[in-house]
Amino acid sequence: MQPLSTPDLFLPSPTLSAFALGPLTIRFYALCILAGIVVGTWLTVRRLTARGGTSEQALDIVMWAVPFGIVGGRLYHVITDNQLYFGPGKDPWGSLRIWEGGLGIWGAVALGLVGAAIGSRRTGVPFAAFVDAAAPGLLLAQALGRWGNWFNNEIYGAPTDLPWKLQIHAMDSTTGKAITSPEGAPEVIGYFHPTFLYESLWCLAAAALLIILDRKYSLGAGAVFSLYLVFYTAGRFALELMRSDPANTILGARVNTWVAGLVLVTGLALFQTLRSRARSKVETGGTLPHPAR
Repeated sequence: MQPLSTPDLFLPSPTLSAFALGPLTIRFYALCILAGIVVGTWLTVRRLTARGGTSEQALDIVMWAVPFGIVGGRLYHVITDNQLYFGPGKDPWGSLRIWEGGLGIWGAVALGLVGAAIGSRRTGVPFAAFVDAAAPGLLLAQALGRWGNWFNNEIYGAPTDLPWKLQIHAMDSTTGKAITSPEGAPEVIGYFHPTFLYESLWCLAAAALLIILDRKYSLGAGAVFSLYLVFYTAGRFALELMRSDPANTILGARVNTWVAGLVLVTGLALFQTLRSRARSKVETGGTLPHPAR
């Protein structure tokens, strides 16, 4: 897949995915995930307060949802890509090195919802009100998080000659640097569709559309989050069909393609069920948080 000559127009990829800060190694992937969490939390706080909640309630729930989501995302990745960590010659401890990359959005959302449910119950905020408030922020977090894949030179589509093709280097995950030739030049694998960028832009557009629809229409409790499932998985399904990076398959299709399709159907069914209900909100002076035990 290596072209005979360097094309005139292409999107470059970094040759460095980490840097040293004293004894610590800082991964750009982790910084992108952190930036997504911060921006997503900011928008969630604004939207929950508009629904009658408080910033304290929103932050308390986020403090439950985020760690659950990170654990869930990692579990999904390790389970669906277990061959990367287990078997002859593999390092099982690598499954714990989350800072090197590898989070599955499906597991992150699933277990993050469990954390959000716990936080909502403790703060007296209706679960539907929180997830409706959080839906656009979650898309923003995903949009920013995808740029971690850019630093890692991963999540790309088929080879292409389009002007916005993405240059992909062979990366050494242990050093956080591109593998170099004997002459010292970074090794280029080829030029591919930047599906990480497509997904990032799709998430931004979907977040904007969710906010507009939520303002224009009185969507029922839980319906905004249902639309999040529909919008995100519709784009993700199409993008999975474009991707060419290694992945496990079922009946010839990538695992994530199957999951995206199933979640899309689920989201559509939920939206049809919930859209006519009363809009989600937090009652003023609602339930006090459960006392600590």
